[in-house]
Amino acid sequence: MNNADDEAPVRFDALIDLLLRLPAIDANDTQTRGIGRGNSANRDWWVKFGIRIDDPLAWRLVQEFAFVINSISIKETLPATFKPVSPPPYLNGGPRDYLSWVIECHRDIEPKRLAEILAGYLPDPVDDRKQWQIEDD
Repeated sequence: MNNADDEAPVRFDALIDLLLRLPAIDANDTQTRGIGRGNSANRDWWVKFGIRIDDPLAWRLVQEFAFVINSISIKETLPATFKPVSPPPYLNGGPRDYLSWVIECHRDIEPKRLAEILAGYLPDPVDDRKQWQIEDD
C-alpha cells in the first residue's frame, strides 16, 4: 500500500540555493543553473554539479564536502556520499570540462535537511570567500 507521502516529489530548492552560494560552484544561466538533480524509483536522490577547478577555493570546497557528507561522524554517518564522476577522459577531455561531482542520498534524508546540515558545518556565511580561507591556503 502506497502512502501519499511516498509519491511526493523530492524538493531540491533549499539544497540548490545553498550550492549556488558556495565559492567555486560552476553555475550557469540555464534554467537548472548547471545543477542536475533527480531521484530513482526507490526515492533515493542525487544532485550533480561542477566545481571550477581553477578557483583558489575549489579544493577547500571538495575537502569540506568530503568531510561533512562522507565522514562527519564515525558513529552516526549521513545516508549520503559525495564523489567525483566523469565520462571516459580518453573520449571527452580533461577535468576542467568533464569532471563533475555528485551527492547521492538515501531517501531517509531530504535535500532540505542535508542543506541545513551543510550550512551548520560550512564556513559562515557560506558566500563570504574570506571565511573559507585557512592557514595553509
